[in-house]
Amino acid sequence: MQEALDFLKEIDSSASKKLTYNIEKVKLGVKDTEVFKKLTGTNIWEFRTIHCGNCYRLLSFWDTRTNTLIVATHGFVKKSDKTPKREIDKAEMLRKEYFEDK
Repeated sequence: MQEALDFLKEIDSSASKKLTYNIEKVKLGVKDTEVFKKLTGTNIWEFRTIHCGNCYRLLSFWDTRTNTLIVATHGFVKKSDKTPKREIDKAEMLRKEYFEDK
């Protein structure tokens, strides 16, 4: 989704490279909950990357109708231990829009 791409362009290039590297690890089947985990009680998953003391997050969901595609909705820099509810709600809304448009 466009917001996820925009986020990757906005952040520091080395942070973007590290986040992209972690996405590639998941694509290759590496199971690492420090990098990619399901948020409890939701349909949303979170790519997690720490770079230079900042916690970068890219929220996503699964579209299993298309050969198990992971769709990233948007990203943000996380400042607390808990993922903000507004960010989860935004990802859920974008997920709903995605499936309505298909």
